[in-house]
Amino acid sequence: MPTYEYKCESCSKTFEEIQSMTDDPLTTCPKCGGKVQRLISSGVGLIFKGSGFYLTDYKKSSASPAGSNGESKPKTKAPAEKPAVAKTKSTKKSD
Repeated sequence: MPTYEYKCESCSKTFEEIQSMTDDPLTTCPKCGGKVQRLISSGVGLIFKGSGFYLTDYKKSSASPAGSNGESKPKTKAPAEKPAVAKTKSTKKSD
């Protein structure tokens, strides 16, 4: 659920409230009971947890000699040959 930030017009208190996106905005200050206004916030920064977010996480591990810079050369494959297609004659008879 998103966190919304509010500011009281009477006492200038700012506070945050966790609400569902479908909930109505708050209208009264919990401190003084005055009218509150929902503020536009910039949101939060992204937090990446776990692996898979860095270039090195996508590379396959290989047995590289000690002292290397960790880069591995991609293995090149020989171009695959296309399978031979047997041509068959049509045996349809035309009348």
